[in-house]
Formats: sequence, C-alpha cells, structure tokens
Amino acid sequence: MILDVDIRHQQGAFVLQARFQSDGKLTALFGPSGSGKTTIVNAIGGLVRPDHGRIVVQGEMLVDTRKGIFVPKHKRRIGYVFQEGRLFPHLNVRQNLLFGRWFTPGREREASFDGVVDLLGIGRLLDRRPSTLSGGEKQRVSIGRALLADPQLLLMDEPLASLDDARKAEIYPYVERLRDEGGVPIVLVSHSVAEIARLATSIVTLSEGRVTALGSASEILRHTNLFAQSGPVEAGALIEAKVLRHEDAFDLTVLQANAGALMVPRLDRPIGATLRVRLRARDIILSLKRPEGLSALNVLAGKISSIDDISGPSVDVMLDCGGDSLVARVTCKSVHELGLVPGLSVHAIIKSIAFDPEALGAAKP
Repeated sequence: MILDVDIRHQQGAFVLQARFQSDGKLTALFGPSGSGKTTIVNAIGGLVRPDHGRIVVQGEMLVDTRKGIFVPKHKRRIGYVFQEGRLFPHLNVRQNLLFGRWFTPGREREASFDGVVDLLGIGRLLDRRPSTLSGGEKQRVSIGRALLADPQLLLMDEPLASLDDARKAEIYPYVERLRDEGGVPIVLVSHSVAEIARLATSIVTLSEGRVTALGSASEILRHTNLFAQSGPVEAGALIEAKVLRHEDAFDLTVLQANAGALMVPRLDRPIGATLRVRLRARDIILSLKRPEGLSALNVLAGKISSIDDISGPSVDVMLDCGGDSLVARVTCKSVHELGLVPGLSVHAIIKSIAFDPEALGAAKP
C-alpha cells in the first residue's frame, strides 16, 4: 500500500476526520475550499501534527499517535510542490534544482539530475534565474527540485491553480509523464474536475472534513452527485482511446475506443498514441434510434446498464457501450417519455464540446 491515512484533527471549529488508502500512481484529493484537502497533505508532509490517528507511506509509519510516533518533516522523504514555485531568486535553475540534493544523504541518492531535467524538459532553463521564467516553467523547476530529494511520495497542493489556461496546457504533459515514468507516487490537491479527470488514477472526494468517496478515477468521475459544487453535471466518464487516423482535409482526428470511433479536432499526436478522453454527462444526449440528419459526428451504440434513483428533475443513466461505461444526465421527463429502463438499447449522441483541450489526456497511467 502506497498511502494509508486514518486521522482526526481539529482546527478551531473545523474537524477533519479522514480515512483512506491508495495504491494509485496519482491520487487526487478533491473537494470544495475548506473540506480538508490541504490539512491532509500537510499532515502527510509533517507540517501539521494530527490530534489522533496514523499515517503510513510506502510501509513506513510516519504518524501513530497511540504509540507516540511522529517523524519530523525533515526526516520524512516527502517532496512538496506548492501553488507558487517558491524558488530561491538569487540562485539559477541549476542551483535551485541541486538544493533538493542537500536533503538526501549521498548513499541514498538515486534520482538522476540529467534524467529529471529531461523528464521535465527544463534543460534550456538551467542557467536562467527564476525571475525570467514563466509560471509553468517555475512549477516544473519546483517539481524537479522535489524529485531530486529522492522522495517516497510527492505532494502537490494545487500546483496549477495560479496558472492561466495556456500555462496549464504547457505543464499538463509533464505531470502526466511524471505520473507514468517518474517512479514516485503523487498526491495532488485540486478543485478542478477537468484536472483530476486528466491526471488522476485514484480520487478521494472530501466534504466538510469527511471522505465522501474513494476509488479509481474512472469509477468516481461517473457519479455526478459527488461534483455538484463544480457546476451542473461537470463529471462524466473516462475512457481510453487510441489515435486511429487523421483526416487532414477536415482538420479532424479519429480516435478508436471500445465504444466506437470518436472524431475530435485535429490532435498533434501520432497514430497509435493512447489517450484518456472525458465524456461529460451533460454532453450526452440519448436516442432510441440512430439519428439521421444531425451535425453531431459522434454517435455510440450501447445499452442502459442502470438508472440512478430518480430524485429531482434529473437522473443519471449509466450506459455500456462496447465495454466502455458512459453516463448521461437526462431529465426525469425524458426517462418517462422514452421509456428508458435497464437493458434497453440506445444511442449516445456526444456533443463536440465534450472534447475540450483539458478533456484529452496523455498515455494510459
């Protein structure tokens, strides 16, 4: 088990009581402000001493209040990346990176300087000062500094929150590569559904200091009720697809998933590349027959696997499309008028808006 957390901690009137385990390459802590996400990562990192409970990372007991165990933060092999880069302004990038080495005895150093530089694409930045870097470049250097301390776990507390969309788009591929190739498990704090859909392998959702759900990203993201605070039906399904071909004449890329072929705006990805695609529940329309005369390019055949209990004006309809699980949020009236029931064959019409830039991730984790 990579991470085992079972803690209770009170700060003023707020009480955190969180219990979860994770073996994911990238575990996302998701929830509204004040739900306890940062308190949890600070407890893991040793910045907060929980009142009660235990924390185990990679089999090492860091906290056990019953046994009086509390490993000081400087003795934990935990890397921490904050919202701001927090680089030393008087040092260049190379010197900032090497600062991470000071926290690890020479005999325990395993991370390769050149390997980390290559992984994060920061080779051309080594002689520059932090003041000359973009926000995305600063965060990549901060991640590199943390990795060069040879951590057992990397904590990232909303590292992209202060970046604009362009800078986020710049850094996403590096976080994906770190997740898949870096060899260090990650705990990511985020309030962005698009971000965790693209990056997370496991998700822990929190509300008012309590864990409300935990599981694989594909499983948790299907439950739209867990993400109500993020806007109407922001969640949905995660599926894996490969680049099948490019249709240059129409500036489109065709992806192949178990559910069928999906057309998206032209992607700069090679044929055969594996992607994660997020299909938002709000972007799926159901039809009893295959539609004709529509501008929508993406129509997937499937069967209804289940329908959530009807309460309120809308309901989640779970679909099995060739082995891929999708979810559509439709009105209760539509369920009644169309006669939607488990086992019924339907067609899922996917709006093109579902394929926004943040919805397309990199290789399968």
